[in-house]
Amino acid sequence: MKDFTFKVPQSIEFGMGSLKKLPELLKENKSDHVFLISDRGLEDLGVVKKIQAIIEAGEIKCTTYLGTIPNPTVDVVNESATLYKESGATSIVALGGGSSMDVAKTTGVLATYGGKITDYEGLYKVPGPIVPIIAIPTTAGSGSEVTASAVITDEERNYKMSVISYEMLPKYALLDPELIMTAPASIAAACGIDALIHAMEAYVSKNASPFTDAMAEKAMKLIGGNLRQFVANRQDDEAACAMMIGSTFAGMSFAWAKLGNVHAMSHPLSAYFHIAHGVANAILLPTILEYNALADRGRYETIYNFISEKKEAVTDFYPQMLVDEIKKLNADLGIPNNLSEMGVTEDKIPEMAEDAMKSPNVAVNPRLTTIKDIIALYHKAL
Repeated sequence: MKDFTFKVPQSIEFGMGSLKKLPELLKENKSDHVFLISDRGLEDLGVVKKIQAIIEAGEIKCTTYLGTIPNPTVDVVNESATLYKESGATSIVALGGGSSMDVAKTTGVLATYGGKITDYEGLYKVPGPIVPIIAIPTTAGSGSEVTASAVITDEERNYKMSVISYEMLPKYALLDPELIMTAPASIAAACGIDALIHAMEAYVSKNASPFTDAMAEKAMKLIGGNLRQFVANRQDDEAACAMMIGSTFAGMSFAWAKLGNVHAMSHPLSAYFHIAHGVANAILLPTILEYNALADRGRYETIYNFISEKKEAVTDFYPQMLVDEIKKLNADLGIPNNLSEMGVTEDKIPEMAEDAMKSPNVAVNPRLTTIKDIIALYHKAL
């Protein structure tokens, strides 16, 4: 067994109605003025107002930023950081999916150390602790509440860059399944399959360890056994709870094991064609599974057993069975069959391949990958 390292430095609260603990967490952190980062969609649903009321009922001042957008940009981060510094707030509450949390993490970096967010691009360039963050996910998907990375779109380069540093881990994660029970079916599907792919890619990663395996296996069991039910009925309490904690376990897994070619290739698709992250991942997954099958060491069968609708044990497993099961799952969830259906065109493939190869996820993909391989995989996924 190779050497590995992990730490779990966060406080995580899980449970129906656990939002009521928010003022307690803020006071524990000695914060009397919080900066709430969210988006207009959650404002329209009344979720932002609900959180503001909980904060203010605890006699804590709240300044709100609602400029978060899908695939947040450098300009959004700059705007948020400027408002944070002007507000005089002493902590951040990130409310939403991965986009809100990415904005919160990078806002915390700039608020603490200044400069431009591009200064911190890559691995471990944040010099120390940042503003304390309480992450409140409203989707069961990104796992960003327990990860050390943020993905921000640099529109000048048309590139989704990553800022990765364990200094950016939110101090607290508040997991209330009630928040995901009003999601539209399409959002629940895209976010849920994204969380499943987090666990799958971490599980087959070259960086996998007994710790990340434990988190990934539990995540796949929870998500694989509940994703269809949750998309069918978001009011299913048990399914909502399983999806929420499963997504967090998947996040803890890939925070340390990293991911693979699926995520490396999906980020350029979002940058060039504005495809939702979870949908891009799901479309790519069967193609990447077929490519990686040559490097499988028995883990495909384990994954298959977690996500298959068949309850009986498989005695004659072969890798294509997992590929076919994922294709069926995608179809059940309403995921498009290929990239062409999402408007992707061949002319951008060389540029996207160059961007994909810059991702650190390629290095931990189980099968060695060159830029020629990435180009061929994009063509196949078309």
